[in-house]
Amino acid sequence: MEQSRFRLVVVIALSAVTLLGVLAAAVTLRGDHRAVPRHDLPVVVAESRIVVEVLNGTDRRGLARAATRLLRHRGLDVVYFGTTDGGADSTHVFVRRGSERNGALAVTALGVGRVVVARDSTLRVDLTIVLGADFQPPIDRHP
Repeated sequence: MEQSRFRLVVVIALSAVTLLGVLAAAVTLRGDHRAVPRHDLPVVVAESRIVVEVLNGTDRRGLARAATRLLRHRGLDVVYFGTTDGGADSTHVFVRRGSERNGALAVTALGVGRVVVARDSTLRVDLTIVLGADFQPPIDRHP
């Protein structure tokens, strides 16, 4: 009888310790799961995924790739990059769908540009960015 009572106390104690461990883990994990990493450059935090295409509007090679790296580093989802007719003097961010605020976030990420609303949902992107001669990629993001 004494031995069975001792076993019962041990089982209850182990159950309590296990329960406390589970509760402590739950409280610890309950915080923000999306920990923001530290970056030298500010990270654009969008409320939702912003789908972007980047087009090089200049004759400088590799500019769209450098901008893609920069935008991805800052939290935007670049799904395509390529070229368009050269000769663009300034960078334009065309809002195809969604809020104009998304365009402003892209301008902040690039450091240059002007937001233009040009709705076109057939492109399946939120923003089309045409890079102009005014865009200078950071050294660490250049190809």
